[in-house]
Amino acid sequence: MKIVVLFPTRTEARHFTHPAAEVAFCGIGLSAAAYATARLIHERRPDVLILAGIAGVYPHSRFTVGETVLVASEREADLGLFTPSGFCHLSQVALDMDFAAPTVLHCPYLPATPPLPLAHGNSANAALAPFIASQDADVESMEGAAFFHACLQAGQRFYQVRAISNVASVDHAPWDIDGAVRALAQGLTTLIGHLAAHG
Repeated sequence: MKIVVLFPTRTEARHFTHPAAEVAFCGIGLSAAAYATARLIHERRPDVLILAGIAGVYPHSRFTVGETVLVASEREADLGLFTPSGFCHLSQVALDMDFAAPTVLHCPYLPATPPLPLAHGNSANAALAPFIASQDADVESMEGAAFFHACLQAGQRFYQVRAISNVASVDHAPWDIDGAVRALAQGLTTLIGHLAAHG
């Protein structure tokens, strides 16, 4: 089984090594993630592609800083426009255009017994943006929705692992990046072990 782990940054990969996995980098943000994911699928043709990085956790979530999760769904949370009454996600806007804006993207490859707890994600180029809806999400990243979209379009088997480094709030509470990066490496090892055992 050819497994490629895609990290946004080298910092997020610094504690990860695994003999069964190749490593690649995409950069930060939705555009960078979409391009790198599509290119990896085309050039390396992995059996499994894993996006791995740190994330913020919303204050209402059951998860806390230091935990590692497997992301079950993603939403491009800052895709939309501002109206006199505030921000509207594109899926809520009625426009006379031939398009459909997906509200939520789901990972169809989740195991029946996940090796890590499942979480729901918001992705945004504007991290910690106070205007986006977060009530149905646990964690926030800057790449997940683009990664999900590119993989789903290509029929690529994929997973996303996130380790929580901070609370996603504009008061900029302290971040534990090193602790999260260590937890991320452990979570990836757990997921890869599960894939090796169960296919």
